[in-house]
Amino acid sequence: MSISDNLDVLERRIGSACARAGRSRSDVTLVAVTKTHTAAEIDEAIRAGITQVGENRVQEAIAKKPQVTLPATWHLVGSLQTNKTGRALELFDVIQSVDSLHLGQEVHRRCGQMDLSIRVLIEVNTSGEQSKHGVQPDALPDLIAQVLKLDRLQLTGLMTIGPGLAVEDPQASRPCFRLLARLAEDCRQRFSTPLPHLSMGMSSDFEVGIEEGATIVRIGTAIFGPRPA
Repeated sequence: MSISDNLDVLERRIGSACARAGRSRSDVTLVAVTKTHTAAEIDEAIRAGITQVGENRVQEAIAKKPQVTLPATWHLVGSLQTNKTGRALELFDVIQSVDSLHLGQEVHRRCGQMDLSIRVLIEVNTSGEQSKHGVQPDALPDLIAQVLKLDRLQLTGLMTIGPGLAVEDPQASRPCFRLLARLAEDCRQRFSTPLPHLSMGMSSDFEVGIEEGATIVRIGTAIFGPRPA
């Protein structure tokens, strides 16, 4: 199937998940994650209606983004090393993976040098897996309190990744996604800040994410097919 055909199937699945949850399709932003896929494939996806592109690694975006000929909003959805912050700010419109005060401060510092601001999400480790990045849930309020003081960071919400088990059992992600939604609501009330976005759900578990309140889903395989070996 072509990327356009895959997107048609995906749109029907997203629409059905929204209907089950009593939500509007317009409540959910689709970010097409393009890890290991080519600039030509990204252009094809944009022609098919994609407006938001996600990359996992700064180095990959450095190589590919200049070859993409069509406009899109670019999200960094993978972890960010502080020594690549400057390049990330040149390439991305949104950083979804702020997971420490140290990183937040470095992004803020480089924004000051470059005279810009950036939309960010805080990544939370809701699964407890050591292999996952993200702030621990009990440390989230302290991190939000500090990030809100960094005026060049526009904090728009929270991001999480479901457990590894979700590849085979999407329902394994449901407790993680419910936790993220609860943390967001607690922090909205505590800090009187909107935190409008919950980025949760990938190809294996995005429908569960939507049912639990995701406003952003990050999908690669269901659009582009399996990653090249």
